[in-house]
Amino acid sequence: MIEVQGLSKRFGDNQVLTDISAVFEQGKVNQIIGMSGSGKSVLTKCMVGLHRPEEGRVLYNGRSFHDMNDEEKRQVRQRIGMLFQGSALFDSLTVLENVIFPLRMFGAMPKSEMEDRARECLKLVRIQDKDDLFPSQISGGMQKRVGIARAIAMEPKYLFCDEPNSGLDPQTAILIDDLIKELTEEYNTTTIVVTHDMNSVMETGENIIFIHQGRKWWQGSRQELLNSDNTELNEFIYAGSLMRQVKEAMSRRS
Repeated sequence: MIEVQGLSKRFGDNQVLTDISAVFEQGKVNQIIGMSGSGKSVLTKCMVGLHRPEEGRVLYNGRSFHDMNDEEKRQVRQRIGMLFQGSALFDSLTVLENVIFPLRMFGAMPKSEMEDRARECLKLVRIQDKDDLFPSQISGGMQKRVGIARAIAMEPKYLFCDEPNSGLDPQTAILIDDLIKELTEEYNTTTIVVTHDMNSVMETGENIIFIHQGRKWWQGSRQELLNSDNTELNEFIYAGSLMRQVKEAMSRRS
């Protein structure tokens, strides 16, 4: 579990986040939604220690991250898996070498065990027989799956995903959503997904946090989201006709 308590962050005179408190639950897909520029990415960067907040704390299983010494922070970071928006694979490394990379950086296992672990992760994301290919030789959807395999190589307790469906076709996006949900359940991770994709929110979001103008404006489940009377939240989620149709369909069922 990760808990944020009273977190505020500014850059110069620009107040980006103000007094945010939220709980991100273990074994669930926790999603952070909000308009571009609302502070979602800054919040996650504060959570992983890339930014230090002016006020507030980030607790990993009850321990304040920013109060830890360097060695304690390193140990927490070793248990964090990151899936970046653009996959961020190394172009000069093969698929297998990309997945091995964090094991080589942070692990201490023999090379043969690293390769076995990397292949196990690639199998989990349903990529096989691509070990020797380079990122440029596989599709964008496969690159995302390789990124997920790399993110779980160290068996993380915490998994951060930044816009995992960005640039993907709907069918591949569903596959990525399913993989993130399956891996969250299998590893019992605290998974945090930053997304604009409302279809993804309705499929996999179990604990949803809406950030509006740098503040936590709303938090709840998918069902609560559909039934919310929060004006700003509804303006955000029902901007697309598809989501309006979803709400109408859910209303007819109930």
